[in-house]
Amino acid sequence: MTLKVLILGGYGTFGGRLARLLADEPRVALLIAGRSLAQAQAFCAALPAKAALTPVRFDREGDVEAQLTALAPDMVVDASGPFQTYGDLYRVVRAALVRGINYLDLADGSDFVHGIAQFEAQARERGVFVLAGASSFPVLTAAVTRRLAAGMRVETITGGIAPSPYAGVGLNVIRAIAGYAGQKVALVRDGRKTFGYGLAESRRYTVAPPGRVPLRNIRFSLVDVPDLQVLPDLWPGLRAIWMGAGPVPEILHRVLNACAWLVRLRLVRSLAPLAPLMHWATNVLRWGEHRGGMFVEVAGEAEGARVTRSWHMIAEADDGPLIPSMACEAIIRHCLDGAPPAPGARAAVGDLELDDYEKLFARRAIVTGRREATPRTPALPLYRRLLGEAYASLPAPLQALHDLNGDMTAEGTATVTRGTSSLARFAAAVIGFPQAGENVPVRVDFKIENGRERWTRTFAGRSFHSTQEQGRGRYEWLVCERFGPLKAGMALLVDDGKLRLVVRRWSLFGIPLPLRLAPRGDSYEYAEDGRFHFHVEIGHPLTGPIVAYRGWLVLRA
Repeated sequence: MTLKVLILGGYGTFGGRLARLLADEPRVALLIAGRSLAQAQAFCAALPAKAALTPVRFDREGDVEAQLTALAPDMVVDASGPFQTYGDLYRVVRAALVRGINYLDLADGSDFVHGIAQFEAQARERGVFVLAGASSFPVLTAAVTRRLAAGMRVETITGGIAPSPYAGVGLNVIRAIAGYAGQKVALVRDGRKTFGYGLAESRRYTVAPPGRVPLRNIRFSLVDVPDLQVLPDLWPGLRAIWMGAGPVPEILHRVLNACAWLVRLRLVRSLAPLAPLMHWATNVLRWGEHRGGMFVEVAGEAEGARVTRSWHMIAEADDGPLIPSMACEAIIRHCLDGAPPAPGARAAVGDLELDDYEKLFARRAIVTGRREATPRTPALPLYRRLLGEAYASLPAPLQALHDLNGDMTAEGTATVTRGTSSLARFAAAVIGFPQAGENVPVRVDFKIENGRERWTRTFAGRSFHSTQEQGRGRYEWLVCERFGPLKAGMALLVDDGKLRLVVRRWSLFGIPLPLRLAPRGDSYEYAEDGRFHFHVEIGHPLTGPIVAYRGWLVLRA
């Protein structure tokens, strides 16, 4: 049996991505619909697919019921939007109900999604499901919150999405954003229903799955999404909820914040007329890493103690933009497997669990992880704190060396090489790096001083030291190592049994400097023959290689 799915906006941003996600499914017949038949035909011709693709013309401002009758789909997915600006908000919903057709949408308008429940009785009578908001906000956030909230009395929920600057954003999405920028956004704060102002209030956050290279510390701004109205219904005791978006580059984000403030102060009526310009700027003026991410953080009480739990997700390159369409993909695949959602009309927040997403993430370059902070967390050793749940995957010799609970000493041997340029020799001399040699005796003394770890490395009687500590602010979830006036913020990457240190930020004499000018080199730790092994390379674009040392250590009894 083939499931016939009509995708409104099927060649657009989100509809097109849903079609790509389902293109490998031979049990689906996709009707790619929009106002332009030519664009639908071009999209279908360019998409390699096992699914049957049929381009069709569909005008949602026309006779929707007649068009649905002619096409006779089993399901209609509305991916067109912007849902906040529809003249007749639920025209497609009503027509689908009359024809007894299952309905999904990717609506991001909080009022639209919250109001879908008015069709509950009619949907049950017709034996169909009507699910609104089947996207990351609020389906994924709700699924994550349920996972994090197990055994907890939830008091606050905070979340955010940080798209890659290269993700590509449709004009309708920008129109929706421009429509609510600076306007009142309903939410819960201090235990009561109140409002904030869209894109006019911001906070910073670092998306950092344990054992992965985190995103840079990102500025998130308040967005009007269904979560703000739907999640308080699921967690009635909620004292606060806040959801944000973190578009980059940050300079454009701050310009958007400034424009939102003009609306809030009533100096400008709306940013809606600027939507085409905003769309151009978003898709042309872009730079930075081709990575995106998302976080959800819940705080409350568990077993009599204050607990904060967070879920972090990072998607590489072109896989991130697919995530908003994955809720619809998962629901459609459930239908194909004979497990459709129950009849009724509702926000889709209870129809998928995080397990459903994780199965889809596993097929992509998407990684996730969770962190937990309790009153005991600050007392944990530095690397255990930063790596969280990933720490347990480290080989035993690495765990033993990093589990500092007082003064420790490790001894071994190393091979040292030095750079040959005059600048490299000067830098090595200033810091005190060891001389070149084979089978050089090594001793490393570890001390904890004022919350920092002090590492004193002695190679053949010649010592140099550095301090390591947990990063704060822009260095959050990085280990900060200081060599005199140089400070490097390094990500701890667990990679096939190795612990790699990847430089993400740096400064000299307290002045932040561009990452492209940072010290570089391949540095990692690993276990071999039951011993801790290290491989450290330090160089710089101006000096070339400065020093490299590799060897092994064992803790002294």
